[in-house]
Amino acid sequence: MQRRDFLKGVGIAALSSGVPLASIPSAWAQAADTLVIAIGSTINSLDLHRPGTNRPSYMVTVNIYDRLVRFATKALPDGSLNFDYNTLEGELAESWQIAPDGMSVVFKLKPDVKFWDGAPITAEDVRWSLERAIALGGFPATQMKAGGLEKADQFEVVDDRSIRVKFLRKSKLTLPDLAVPVPFIINSKVAKSKATPQDPWAAEYLHRNPAGSGAYKVERWDPGQQIVFVRNEEWKAGPLPAIRRIVLREVPSQATRRALIERGDIGMAFELPPKDAKEISEKKSAVVVGAPIANCIHVLNTNLNFEPFKDKRVRQAIAYAIPYQQIFEQGAYGRGLPMWGGKSFTPTDIAWPQPSPYSTDYDKAKELLAQTEFKNGFEVPLSFDLGTADWGESTALIIQEGLAKIGVKTTIDKVPGANWRTMALVDKKLPLHLENFGGWLDTPCYYFLWAYAKGNLFNSSNYSDAEMEQLINETLPMEMSDPAYAPKIRRMIAKAFDEVPRIPLWQPSLESGLRKDVQGYSSWYHRQPELRTMKIVKG
Repeated sequence: MQRRDFLKGVGIAALSSGVPLASIPSAWAQAADTLVIAIGSTINSLDLHRPGTNRPSYMVTVNIYDRLVRFATKALPDGSLNFDYNTLEGELAESWQIAPDGMSVVFKLKPDVKFWDGAPITAEDVRWSLERAIALGGFPATQMKAGGLEKADQFEVVDDRSIRVKFLRKSKLTLPDLAVPVPFIINSKVAKSKATPQDPWAAEYLHRNPAGSGAYKVERWDPGQQIVFVRNEEWKAGPLPAIRRIVLREVPSQATRRALIERGDIGMAFELPPKDAKEISEKKSAVVVGAPIANCIHVLNTNLNFEPFKDKRVRQAIAYAIPYQQIFEQGAYGRGLPMWGGKSFTPTDIAWPQPSPYSTDYDKAKELLAQTEFKNGFEVPLSFDLGTADWGESTALIIQEGLAKIGVKTTIDKVPGANWRTMALVDKKLPLHLENFGGWLDTPCYYFLWAYAKGNLFNSSNYSDAEMEQLINETLPMEMSDPAYAPKIRRMIAKAFDEVPRIPLWQPSLESGLRKDVQGYSSWYHRQPELRTMKIVKG
């Protein structure tokens, strides 16, 4: 069967409809120049700046667009790669120079970088793209603000190949913030030609029609089924990728994804569930690679906009009624790091994440609940994202059993992955829910900005506290070596433990299964496949 025939025929139908695995052709992923990756979640946009774009879609932006700079990589013991947060290297930028007063930086573009249509990448394209990341608001604008990039006039064209980024204040996060997925560079001439008075940033066009310069182009996108990338043979922003074509198929069934990688029918099963990672690793039926996700915790969130979670004692009671060890064994299968059972409500260091002081104590939970008007219990829906059902469903069921022991009755609410971001994070209307935020910039103040500052995307608990806001704003620009930094961070962590709008469960690992001839896997903070380093090694 030819690759083109498979793309149009039985493969898509079989994987989408739940047809038995045996009916799927066994050799469809063996083309020497093609890597097939199975993912479990739906890609909902090709434009990360668009409101509501979900996490799987970040992968598209990372691989089809370039940024000024990127994080370097470092080797892990298993032979895979991990991002190096402490080292930046140029992507579109040939070099950069901080001003003597430390209040701006000038980036000089590489002379031979071009967009897919052959147009040279200019400083004006960079300026327009960075301004767009701010102008469309929402998550991208807040991400830019984390690095002190808030105003259009901070981006100044010096000449065709040079752009100045001016700082509102000195901050340790500014340069790293330019390496995350959000500040990607768009072909502004193409985008402007598709803009309208109602849509000046061409959001509708770029939602389905990328205009980039990256290592891979989008050959086709069938929403809900697959996305096909083809290598940009003219890419000059880094080493040309080894693989010419990469197909990402959406395979909702984790059992099917596992069977496909164990049979060798695909090159990678991305983001294995903990159970599969454990068993495949033990059987050695595929190569399991990955690492703990930096700055990330699986949590149970209580939404303070809903009764009874406005009462701190209720939130603390919930935290004491969670069967943590059972969740870690049956939901995480022991993969990752426990985030409960810490020694004190007063932290002695600023390591993040670190275990909370809660552990399973039903007597303590009942005692706290008895002090409130909800001493006889209450009912509440417990929601999780179906896209994370591999850990979310078992975790929700175990939590349901634990809370029932203190009189809190929950009904399990399974939210489709395509709707999760809007319901949980944008509208913030889920009373009790599982969430797993991980901060792109690996500092505690950055995590707290997103998860504890009022109105920010991942603060789905609707937590609001003036002191916490002040501490976040003070620590974001500070160097971690500043003597005032650590005491402020310890205070932030202590408040989070005491007020517990987010109940930590465990720090997850992101693990994937590789066919034995596939190498070059890289673990990244954004939790999406980095396609540019992958390669197929002939035996």
